[in-house]
Amino acid sequence: MHILPQLPYGYGDLAPYFDEETMRIHHTKHHQTYIDKLNSALEKHPEMADKSLESLVADLAAVPEDIRPAVRNHGGGHANHTFFWQILKAPEGEAIPQPTPKVLEALNESFGTFDSFREQFKTAAQNHFGSGWVWLVKDGGSMPLSIVTTPNQDSPISQNKKPILGLDVWEHAYYLKYQNRRPEYIEAFFHLIKWPKVEELLFS
Repeated sequence: MHILPQLPYGYGDLAPYFDEETMRIHHTKHHQTYIDKLNSALEKHPEMADKSLESLVADLAAVPEDIRPAVRNHGGGHANHTFFWQILKAPEGEAIPQPTPKVLEALNESFGTFDSFREQFKTAAQNHFGSGWVWLVKDGGSMPLSIVTTPNQDSPISQNKKPILGLDVWEHAYYLKYQNRRPEYIEAFFHLIKWPKVEELLFS
């Protein structure tokens, strides 16, 4: 039985960049719904009960065909949101936090500079059509890093890519505060990145 993870901060702690109402709805309604529908699908196949969320999403071919779409969509939604919450932190002033030295070195190696990475990440997020995610990933666990997008709730884990950083660009993630101004939401995200956690994911 999969359960909703607790957030490591309060719903209002990410203001003014992510507003309290959006965070509460996003976590308790949207994320909870993915979990409920995943659990409902897995009830049909008790033999899948002991599999971890990551193993389910990583090997969709091993999931029974009748529940595979539900595991892909709702298991992916659960995995993506669980990841997303842990790489956010409360803002510290108005300055955009800088990556840790080790992450900065990896970004420089892969993209030239941190500013170049930011621009490429923002462009990918702005240009992604419809609902989905933009990710910084290691391909098969190796360097250099790359930026990819996935539609809907598809996870890079399903493509043997290890997510290091990710941003939800579904409208439910930002519409109450930013309406159709997705670029402002993307810029706000950079004020909230928990770079020590990104470093942990990069080298784990």
